[in-house]
Amino acid sequence: MIIIMKPKASSEAVSKIKNLIESNGLQVHLSEGTEVTIVGVVGDKSKLQGVNMELMEGVDKILPVTETYKLVNKKFHPDDTVITIGNAKIGAGHLTMMAGPCAIENHDMLIETAYAVKKAGAQFLRGGAYKPRTSPYAFQGLEEEGLKFMKEAREATGLNIVCEVTSLKSLETAVKYVDMIQIGARNMQNFELLKEAGKAGIPVLLKRGLSATIDEWLNSAEYIASEGNTNIVLCERGIRTYETATRNTLDISAVPVIRSKSHLPIIIDPSHATGVRAYIEPISKAAIAVGADGLIVEVHPCPSCALSDGPQSLTFDQFENLVSELKPYAKLAGRTLNE
Repeated sequence: MIIIMKPKASSEAVSKIKNLIESNGLQVHLSEGTEVTIVGVVGDKSKLQGVNMELMEGVDKILPVTETYKLVNKKFHPDDTVITIGNAKIGAGHLTMMAGPCAIENHDMLIETAYAVKKAGAQFLRGGAYKPRTSPYAFQGLEEEGLKFMKEAREATGLNIVCEVTSLKSLETAVKYVDMIQIGARNMQNFELLKEAGKAGIPVLLKRGLSATIDEWLNSAEYIASEGNTNIVLCERGIRTYETATRNTLDISAVPVIRSKSHLPIIIDPSHATGVRAYIEPISKAAIAVGADGLIVEVHPCPSCALSDGPQSLTFDQFENLVSELKPYAKLAGRTLNE
């Protein structure tokens, strides 16, 4: 439940409410606005039976929260979250571009790609060091060696770096190198990994599962937040349907739905959503128009030679053209592209 305090309620009144809740073994989440403070109660609210908080000083009203996710719920935190990573901001008013190869193949291709996407306007270099592939015989990634290349690319270009982790071991290694970790679609409900990602204290990009509902997705985010880390960015990357014309089916409606349910930023992955290079530009424009906070796009110096996801990867020139084409859309959406 949430307790809405009266406008200009005193800090003493808020403290009394907070102390009462915590003394009953529950957690408190405070959201302090310029006029009103909201006190979120996390835990078994039956412990507060018999306690009439509505009569306490400064309390305006008490509202139930029926959703199982609390900390990532917009009711708990009405203002949209903006996450700062390095010199980049992800969230309301900003348009964030993440770009790079699906898989880190070698040192030179990654450094070349980093310079190219930086020049085009990206703030993040994405690259896969750990690759969960359908076939056990497909390229599985360079692992820690790839992370070292990522770190070198950051030092050379100033780009923030984001990389997927697939296990507790890869998480422990990645946090030594990257600015943001990614939990991929296949691991969206790997709850032990989610909890450890929360404990790691590093921003998390959480992709939607292959067939996950939005509530399941938000509950996965809650696992991360419940461990003390609310620096979470959601990523819609398409879901599995009966349609075969595209790799997945992009749920563009997920953006406004998330906006209504959660305060977390949300970005779109047009590469995995479509699997087709030619569809990335129109899908990206649609994503910005509907309110996405950014895009994560696969870019490769030679897509036809890529070891992973070549058909959905843009060339350097194509990515530069995409960023240029998106600028007027970002302006119409009231967003700034941080270059």
